[in-house]
Amino acid sequence: MKATFIFGHKKPDTDSVCSAIALSDLMNKLGNNTIPRIIGDLNSETKFVLNYFNVPVPRYLNDVRLQIRDVSYGKGLFCYDKDSLYDVIQYLRDNHLSSIPLVNSTNHYIGLLSMKNIANVLISWDYDIINTSYDNIIKTLNGRRILRFDDEIKGNVLVASYRSTTFINTVELGSNDILIVGDRHSIIENAIEKGVKLIIITGNNLIKQKHIEMAKKRHVNIIKTPLRTFNVIKVIGMCNYAKTLCEYDNIKTFSEFDYIRDFNEEHNKLRHKVYPIVNRHGECLGLIQPSDINNKVRKKVFLVDHNEKEQSVDGLDDAEIVGIIDHHKLGTIGTIQPINFRTMTVGCTATIIYQLYQSSNVSIPKNIAGLLLSAIISDTLLFRSPTTSEEDIKAAHKLARIGNINIDDYAIKMFKAGSSIKGKTMQEVLFADLKDYNEGDYKLGLAQINTLNIDEIKSREEELIEVIEKESRLKDFDILAFFITDIINEASYVYYSEKSKNILEKAFDIEKIEQGYYLPKIVSRKKQILPNILNIIDEN
Repeated sequence: MKATFIFGHKKPDTDSVCSAIALSDLMNKLGNNTIPRIIGDLNSETKFVLNYFNVPVPRYLNDVRLQIRDVSYGKGLFCYDKDSLYDVIQYLRDNHLSSIPLVNSTNHYIGLLSMKNIANVLISWDYDIINTSYDNIIKTLNGRRILRFDDEIKGNVLVASYRSTTFINTVELGSNDILIVGDRHSIIENAIEKGVKLIIITGNNLIKQKHIEMAKKRHVNIIKTPLRTFNVIKVIGMCNYAKTLCEYDNIKTFSEFDYIRDFNEEHNKLRHKVYPIVNRHGECLGLIQPSDINNKVRKKVFLVDHNEKEQSVDGLDDAEIVGIIDHHKLGTIGTIQPINFRTMTVGCTATIIYQLYQSSNVSIPKNIAGLLLSAIISDTLLFRSPTTSEEDIKAAHKLARIGNINIDDYAIKMFKAGSSIKGKTMQEVLFADLKDYNEGDYKLGLAQINTLNIDEIKSREEELIEVIEKESRLKDFDILAFFITDIINEASYVYYSEKSKNILEKAFDIEKIEQGYYLPKIVSRKKQILPNILNIIDEN
């Protein structure tokens, strides 16, 4: 069973990351197979939290678009370059294929062999040269070993079709010749004396013991087959190595990690019937046919702390959403079938995860309790945010007891670590927690940072204003605003793009706004900032 990915939004904050980790822990203990992931860079606060509780950072999930590995393609369908053409034909028939990738002894892809190529040889009867192994000839001719001195057999094919005297007098045999002969003992003796590469005795005819002894001395390979000469001639070409007819050029290969959309685009141009699948080491994993695309298994995802498509992972339309846990307004994500959707008017997604542990009667590990508590402290600004509910406060205190954590002392450490901008560019500060919203004709970007040291940011406000204006133009935001929230004094300072000025003045009832304007009691993006702005947009 493939694992379900659990992740938060593209601008991962402490709530989205810690809730994903905790939910994965809970679901796995309930018998599910889930993996927590992140879909963006972690901010300083979240890094501090994970390090503090010794929890590894979840791996990055780039996208959930359908890939070839999500398709039931022909895994393990390939032949070896030293297989006989006869074996390859049987393999193609058994697997209803028209072409097959060829690999060497270490499974590295070397080329493609098609039934069309083989058919061309069958039609042309071009069997003058054999390049194969002793074993391939034995198997193809249903033969029996008489003498074997060489594993590799390569030479010109000759048939003793004349009278013995005529053949001996007119055909010059050599060490690179492969002779097909019946019971013409004088020809056999002559061939041994000339030291031919291989003698194939047809019809299970007798070979004299003295000829065997002669052949031993001259290292002449001998095979006996029950097939008649005519039948041997028909199939001898099928003894050849598969690689002798392999196509090496202009064969498009794909990786398991290539996207289905890219595969479809290439196929629409090339129209091949099969395409080899090769890993990054050049090893062949199998082949894919265009019809295999119908047998796809979508990646399963569980979203936490968001339900806006713009905030979620790239390629979400290709995935199967199995659940959402969130505490924000309903967004733009739709599903093709019913899912588990849990939302509550609480200040933090982690509060809902805590309640799920309780209702499932699953004990919470100390480190997970620390993560959930951190998320609640972060999202509620240590219970100062208007989004804070009684459920948040109750959950936080119970989690603190489980983790043996002093809430106030720990919160100061966490906020201090998270609010430092030392060594960061203003662009990094701006985008650390910026959420995009599309409301009607308006494109909004609302960034926020919580701080215990407002002066650290205000000392670089000229740089900040320049970055905001630049990013507003580059990303075509109608409104781009950055709210610096003073946790202790429960207020925010706002910096904004010039295009945002009019909307912000109306949203917060400001006669004349200026950069760094002080907004008392404004601390919540979800419950205060965004609703105020949306109300003005709706009136326009």
